[in-house]
Amino acid sequence: EVQLVESGGGLVQPGGSLRLSCAASGFAYRTYSMGWFRQTPGKEREGLAAIDNYGDTSYADSVKGRFTISKDNAENTLSLKMNSLKFDDTAMYYCAAEHGFVSADQALRPSRYAYWGQGTQVTVSS
Repeated sequence: EVQLVESGGGLVQPGGSLRLSCAASGFAYRTYSMGWFRQTPGKEREGLAAIDNYGDTSYADSVKGRFTISKDNAENTLSLKMNSLKFDDTAMYYCAAEHGFVSADQALRPSRYAYWGQGTQVTVSS
């Protein structure tokens, strides 16, 4: 059974940093492409960063230069390092997995991923 468990969310001041983690189990992690998404009430889920099974990354313009995605195939973990956080970054953050290669033009589409975690809340507030 595929399981994805996010952690690392919390309350942070504007300009601060957080590191989110996603622990993966139940599947051959290294053969999967992974992504980070976020959602706020009333809005569609937004793709932020993705890394395919070859290690190539994609970023949304809204987070490019501030967020960094990384995939540890030895530890079966996915991370999202978030710097220079803004009020608008407040959301529930989710990791997602899809078996095999996900091309860059589809990497930030939620519909491209079959498996999802339960999410971790990030709140940016002063």
